[in-house]
Amino acid sequence: MNILITGNAGYLGPVLIRHLRRSLPQHRYIGFDSGYFAHVLTGASRLPETRCDVQHWGDLRDFPYDLLNGIDVVVHLAAISNDPMGQRFAAVTETINDTASRALAVEARRRGVRAFILASSCSVYGQAAGAPRSESSPLNPLTAYACSKVRMEEALQCLADDQFVVTSLRFATACGMSDRLRLDLVLNDFVACAMSSGEITILSDGTPWRPLIDVNDMSLAIEWAIRRQPSVAGPFLAVNVGKTNHQVIDLAKAVAAAIPATRISVNAAAAPDRRSYQVDFSLFQSMAPDHQPQVSLRQSIEQLRSGMQRIKFADSEFRSSDYMRLKVLERHVQTHQLTDDLRWTGVQ
Repeated sequence: MNILITGNAGYLGPVLIRHLRRSLPQHRYIGFDSGYFAHVLTGASRLPETRCDVQHWGDLRDFPYDLLNGIDVVVHLAAISNDPMGQRFAAVTETINDTASRALAVEARRRGVRAFILASSCSVYGQAAGAPRSESSPLNPLTAYACSKVRMEEALQCLADDQFVVTSLRFATACGMSDRLRLDLVLNDFVACAMSSGEITILSDGTPWRPLIDVNDMSLAIEWAIRRQPSVAGPFLAVNVGKTNHQVIDLAKAVAAAIPATRISVNAAAAPDRRSYQVDFSLFQSMAPDHQPQVSLRQSIEQLRSGMQRIKFADSEFRSSDYMRLKVLERHVQTHQLTDDLRWTGVQ
């Protein structure tokens, strides 16, 4: 089987390809990525993309569709992938996450790809007080990123049939260690704060809810989606993938308990964070009993801590560093390596 992974040179990609090489070693893996964050390595012993059989570099908006010939499964990770980037580059987010992604799916179906897996997000539920959101709950996307995922799911649902099986994995908020670490994710941010300054700074009042999933467990879910047949839940499936829901203040307390002498600072005057929601993961639990999240909150924290210790992380100003995806893009634009619409210029 030939498996194409788009956006494989990001945060999740290195963890995913390592997992798939262990769990599905008989398959052939092809990577495709723009390379925006390829230089942001965190203690990797080798370039993660060398684990692919073939690696292609390019812009999703100019995807060379001949690469789809002979492909059996597309794992679509490529996206402008968080709310700050989506706000700063709203038009690009729509073009890449929706228009170009939809075109890729249409062409994949036309060329005989049998399965398409979308890395979607629980952020499609937006602000959702009360009971945890299930797959049948109303969607309430609040950001350009979340809106793009909703539109992509709608397009994929129209394309799906028994010969083109679509699985949209609505992932909880990602966390955990990677060869390309991101610190613009809530748990990762808190561990970085604790290790660099001994103080966790919560940029809200701490009450919003966040569902979490470790990158290793995201990889496990993608493995399940690769194996999924249309007899399991039909040709199109959108499913919540995660394990637990936590209030932000409780995440901070968990990090402080794991990293001694850590103080917690809460911004009580912060404007309310509307991105607050709990998520019901029972459908995924019933359908994928052998691919449930395995990594506990404590284990994610410990793996982050040990990983950061290996790279001697101590940057108290990390929120301005290359560990923040928006900062990377902004620096690429400021140095004229990327245009304002995030196309490479060739400038050295």
